[in-house]
Formats: sequence, C-alpha cells, structure tokens
Amino acid sequence: MIANPLLGVIFHWLGGLASASFYVPYRGVRRWSWEIYWLTGGIFSWLLAPWLFAALRTPDLPGVMSQVPPNVAGLCILFGVLWGFGGLGYGLTMRYLGLSLGMAVVLGLCTVFGTLIPPLVRGTFAEVLLGSTSGRIILLGLVMTLAGIVVVAWAGAKKDGDLSPDQKLAAVAEFDFRKGLAVAIFSGIMSACFAFGLAAGEPIKALAAAAGAGPLWTGLPTLCLVMFGGLITNGIWCAILIVRNRSAGQWLGRTANEGERPPLLANWLLSGLAGTAWYFQFFFYTMGESQMGKFGFSSWTLHMASIIIFGTLWGFAFKEWKDARPAVRNMVWSGVALLVGATVVIGYGNMLGR
Repeated sequence: MIANPLLGVIFHWLGGLASASFYVPYRGVRRWSWEIYWLTGGIFSWLLAPWLFAALRTPDLPGVMSQVPPNVAGLCILFGVLWGFGGLGYGLTMRYLGLSLGMAVVLGLCTVFGTLIPPLVRGTFAEVLLGSTSGRIILLGLVMTLAGIVVVAWAGAKKDGDLSPDQKLAAVAEFDFRKGLAVAIFSGIMSACFAFGLAAGEPIKALAAAAGAGPLWTGLPTLCLVMFGGLITNGIWCAILIVRNRSAGQWLGRTANEGERPPLLANWLLSGLAGTAWYFQFFFYTMGESQMGKFGFSSWTLHMASIIIFGTLWGFAFKEWKDARPAVRNMVWSGVALLVGATVVIGYGNMLGR
C-alpha cells in the first residue's frame, strides 16, 4: 500500500483527540479513590482493549505472538514498564496542574525524546533528517511543535500566576504548581519510552503482515506487549496504594467512612470509557504511523502536537482559562495555531519524502 501522509495526519488527530479526552470521564467518578478508578480504567486500556482489537484485526493472533523472538518481546515489555512510570505521572499531573498546563509540560519533553532518540540510536538522524529537503521540512515541523508547546506552557504559567489561591483551586481542585511541575518533567521523560517500545516491536509488524493483517493494523500486536508493560508498573503502584489506604472495598460499594456509597455502575462505566479512550490514542497512532513512509518516527511529533491541541480545547471547555487576561488567552491560541501549523508542515514533509 502506498503511504498517504494526509490520511496519517488525520489518524494522528483522532489519536490526539482520544488522548486529550481520556481523563474527562474520570471527572465524573464519585467517591472512588484515585488508585481504584485509575486501575479500573487501566485494565481496559492496558489489557482488554489491546488484545481485543488486535485479535479482531490480526489473523491468528496467538500464532503471530508465538513467533515473536523473546528479546523483542522483552524489550517491548521493558519499555512499556518504563512508559508506565510516565503514565502514572501523567495522571498525577492532570490532578495538580489541570489539562492545559499539565499536558504542555509533559508532552513537550515527550516530543523531543520520543521523536529524536529513535533515529539517533539507529544512526540515521543526519541521513534522514538533515540530508534531504523532506527531512529538513519535518525537522522544521518539530521546531514549530516545540515552539507551540513553549507558548502554551508560558501562557499557562502566566494564567496561574494571575490567579488567587482560591481561583486556582476552583479551576483545579488539587492545584500545586511545584509538585505538578516536578511530576510533569518526570512523566514527560518516561512517557517517551512508548515510542522506543514501538520501535523495538518493528519485527512484530512483519509477522502480522505475513499472517494477513492489513497495513493499517500491523502495529496492533506490538501494543499488546508494550501496554502490558504499562499494566505491570501501574498495577504494582495501585496495589500498594490499595493496601495502604484499604480502599479495595470501594469496588464493591463500600465507603471509608459513614458517607454516601459510591455509584458503582456509573463509576465502572466511566472508568471503562476513560481506559478505552486512553487505548484508542495508540490504536489511531499505529494507523497514522503506517501512512508516514520512511519518516514514521515523525508520527510521535504529530501525536504530541494533536494531544496538546485538543487538551487545550478541553481546558477552555472546563473553564480553566475563564479568569485569564485576554492577552494570555490570545497567547495560548497562538500556541495552538503553531501546533496546528506544525502538523501541516510535518505532513507536507512526509508527502515530499514519499
């Protein structure tokens, strides 16, 4: 199949929308501790959804997975474990900084590491990015993405600097800039490991294709392994918190005090929806990457830019920017415009490279 970068950009936008939206259902969860709803959603995103959709789109998925070399499977899972630390920090960042500022800081670092390290490790950075017109255009798109992230983050810092403590808490109930910034930096670096896991899983794509999987779906079996690694990290941490807080009974409707019982059906449905949306960012990511040709690593930049675009829109929808000065709101829209422009530039560079 001939690569279609324009279609790839659309898939990455869909993945960005799914990622930026995944935390929204969690806001509706009531009287469940963080570790309970995070692990509940995670079972959907790290275990159920990856294997379900891979099985639906990959002929003889068990046969394909049985042929994966142990060292390839091990690397995919290892990078998934490291990415899991980033995922933990990502969820905490949303709690402490809100959607807009939190995503900007996390994804800025994630963009740099996740995009540039794979070609640097392969030794193809100079040849692929610097040695061709299309590569230099894609590099320009990366620079535009980083500039857009900086502008959005700067606007977020200005907005938070203008607010009173009460206003900050009204927008983000657990707002804590210093704690959130530290967690966001750690999360951004570790989250880039997902891109390394996908790169390590390249041989699995060939096995899936040989089994009859279509070009759009060959990346789905790799997601099963990388996301299983994420389940290991998150599962262990949540288990520690559950034991420490004695919160396991919340799954059955128990409360830690004499307060109201949690709405079980709604909490399970909302957590399942959040987890499935989290998975769908990578479902669409693998589809988008399949359309980017030899510059497949640029998919990570497109993915990060799309997440911030839609994350910022959600931030406005939840009135995180309602008390910001007009100049600050104009600044954040300028950052979003840069990010949208960057996705167009990167898509154009990939079309030239085709």
